Amino acid sequence: MADEARQRKVADRIQQTVARLLERRIKDPRIGFCTITDVRVTGDLQHATIFYTVYGTDGERRRTQQALNSAKGLIRSEIGKALGIRLTPSIEFVHDALPEQAASFEETLAKARARDAELAEAAKDASYAGDADPYVHKDDDEDDDASDHEDRV
Repeated sequence: MADEARQRKVADRIQQTVARLLERRIKDPRIGFCTITDVRVTGDLQHATIFYTVYGTDGERRRTQQALNSAKGLIRSEIGKALGIRLTPSIEFVHDALPEQAASFEETLAKARARDAELAEAAKDASYAGDADPYVHKDDDEDDDASDHEDRV
């Protein structure tokens, strides 16, 4: 098992290598506007999961996935050269859904803010039910104690 620092270094090197390859060397027209967002490497450095995003439609995402899978051999060999370790990790490309999830969260938060504003507007002219000061004060306790004492005698 590699320590976490080495795992992170290997993952960073893989991310840089794959990004450079997609930018300069791989000229497949199916690869759209693709960004490598993250790489995760197993503890034994035998498998790397490469997360990517693609700007565009679902069809463009599918075509980019196909192109990345077809270039997997070339990418893996270049990763092996860049890492210089005994065993080159197997690689897997996974579409990163984080941007879509973030947009969904932002939309939900905007709805919640609008609902909070509506409730604040409705509560602006509202008044409290009951007394203005609902707490028991020391003066009130003395009156209650005196009446309790009279009841017992």
